Amino acid sequence: MTLLTLELEPELYENLRQEASRLGKSLEKTAETILYQRLTTPTSASGKAKAIKALKKAGLLTELGPEMKKRAEQANLSLEEVRAALDAAPGKPLSELIIEMRGPKI
Repeated sequence: MTLLTLELEPELYENLRQEASRLGKSLEKTAETILYQRLTTPTSASGKAKAIKALKKAGLLTELGPEMKKRAEQANLSLEEVRAALDAAPGKPLSELIIEMRGPKI
């Protein structure tokens, strides 16, 4: 085993001491355990990738089918044109309808 000497900020040292006390282990063993857990855990999946995987597993996120991909490729409106069309639509905005449906705040 290789020996490692660290200089820690007082606050970090105190956090380590408290964790060691909570676990009933020495400072050295606690630091070794924390380093081992942090450095041997696979980090290939970012938070975004983990979220995408969870959503797909739950069936809440899927790939577009061939028909939807074709429709997306054929879309020819700009964002501004879509916004203008939605602004010109009759009736209340969806956000206002939702607020009305929720009722008064209690």
